Amino acid sequence: MITTLLNKIKETKAPVCVGLDPMLAYIPDFLKEKAFAEKGENLEGAAEACWRFNEAILKATADLIPAVKPQIAMYEQFGIPGLIAYEKTIRFAKELGLIVIADVKRGDIGSTSAAYAEGHLGSITIGEKQFFPFDADMATANPYLGSDGVKPFLEVCGRCDKGIFVLVKTSNPSSGELQDQLIDGEPLYARVADLTSAWGESLMEGAWSNVGAVVGATYPKMLAELRARMPHTFFLIPGYGAQGGKAEDLAVAFNAQGEGGIVNSSRGIIAAWKQEKYQNFGAEAFADAARQATVDMILDLQRCICF
Repeated sequence: MITTLLNKIKETKAPVCVGLDPMLAYIPDFLKEKAFAEKGENLEGAAEACWRFNEAILKATADLIPAVKPQIAMYEQFGIPGLIAYEKTIRFAKELGLIVIADVKRGDIGSTSAAYAEGHLGSITIGEKQFFPFDADMATANPYLGSDGVKPFLEVCGRCDKGIFVLVKTSNPSSGELQDQLIDGEPLYARVADLTSAWGESLMEGAWSNVGAVVGATYPKMLAELRARMPHTFFLIPGYGAQGGKAEDLAVAFNAQGEGGIVNSSRGIIAAWKQEKYQNFGAEAFADAARQATVDMILDLQRCICF
């Protein structure tokens, strides 16, 4: 899977992942009103609005990018209808040839983690038939229960040719409350980085492993430190744009060939139509605004990263 992702990044010259996090506040009124008229002003209507919003953005950006990252919480908040919209989003993105990184941040004791891994990346057998519940290509994983929580994902990745990104140093402001705490003189995120590298040794494809790491753009010094510490680990890099990360800050994650990571932007792209920079597009052309924001992000990254 990591080779497939690398090849798609090279084809598009865009190490960009669009985060599909459809908050109702990001969806234009005309789209919500149409969904509510058909499904009701309820959970079903809200989920339908999310799906139509995603569908339009996917159609507008799919030729520019290698991957998308739906954040499952934005769908779970609408209950079962939201999860149906989540599944439809994954299916449609894959139909368009995009790699889907499921931002699920799962991890638990062994049997529970195995169920998460099969549900999001793998398959389940019922009777004599095999089913692929969500069938994302890659997923984010929480390592804070230790190896018990990660090994089931490794097994599924090896069997199904999938990938994971382990949370190592996240982009949020309070991440340091735990991740930066020193253990025998080293920060906890460094310990997690070493574990992630070790987990990835059995799932190498060439220079890179199918076990990647989530490392935020908002901490450039730590990003550089972790790149040196994890030379064969591909990074999923959140925090660009709306959270304050800049292209100049995250160039250290990439090698001379432009390999090493994929940069996520969520509301900076999907809610571009609400930004002053793209206000001329208007609500009706929200997908066109998202496309332009994607183009602008790609050009910004290309200033600092050689492909």
